[in-house]
Amino acid sequence: MIKKVFCFLGLIVFFSCSAPPKRNCSDFKTGKFSFKSSIDGEEKETTFFRTEDTEVDYFEGKQDTSSVRWINECEYILKNKNPKSKAEEKSIHIKILTTSDSSYTFEYNAVNDKRKFKGTAFKIN
Repeated sequence: MIKKVFCFLGLIVFFSCSAPPKRNCSDFKTGKFSFKSSIDGEEKETTFFRTEDTEVDYFEGKQDTSSVRWINECEYILKNKNPKSKAEEKSIHIKILTTSDSSYTFEYNAVNDKRKFKGTAFKIN
């Protein structure tokens, strides 16, 4: 009986261990992207262009420029170059969780803020 239990547990462990999510982060370090989010129940779109060290965002007719500092292959910090408020002074930590051929899913939060949010950005050709 004990052998059957261990065999069953072994099978569960074997089949529950799947391959980690695909992350080809280098494909998304630079380029033009779009990101949709819900703000006060309304869907809003941001487009942005990122080089190795700069990101320019376009949202509701306004442009913001941030510096980009890569921590590792899949994580980076955005720091607004011209903050207009205390909230805009906070750096944003972004971690790419998964990638596909044309998009990446990411997690983001203000540095030192425990609240995390998720989104998906699509590469624009």
